[in-house]
Amino acid sequence: MENFKRLHADGGISLGVIVTRGSSLQANMRALVRRFLDERQIDSLAMLSEWGYEPTSRQRAAINSRMTRESNPLSFREAFTEKFVSDKFGEATTHWRKLEERMRRAIGNPCPLLLIGLPDSIVRFDEGRSALAEVQAEEDGNAG
Repeated sequence: MENFKRLHADGGISLGVIVTRGSSLQANMRALVRRFLDERQIDSLAMLSEWGYEPTSRQRAAINSRMTRESNPLSFREAFTEKFVSDKFGEATTHWRKLEERMRRAIGNPCPLLLIGLPDSIVRFDEGRSALAEVQAEEDGNAG
């Protein structure tokens, strides 16, 4: 937001636009990830790779640690959901509540801002493997 302020002051932009996770999307991210895993019966890292996701070695170790700990071990789906959501969509990343806090403190003023918070209702899981294959083919085409 400070960059928007500087660019606006320098005449580089007239308006800043921020698109981020809305409150419902942030609040329901764990449930959405878990639903994806449950609907596809994903119970291992190998099954995740079939959907185009390869956790880092650090993430793999953390998932395995959660599954094999002596006290209250988690299932694969629980362990993956916990780690994935905390890494990719945690409180340290931008989402609507954090954006609201910054707006209340007037960070970025006087640049006019258009703020868009995406709701959880936009998440769909009905595209399946054919959509994944299309995206992967497109990425392969762009790589060459």
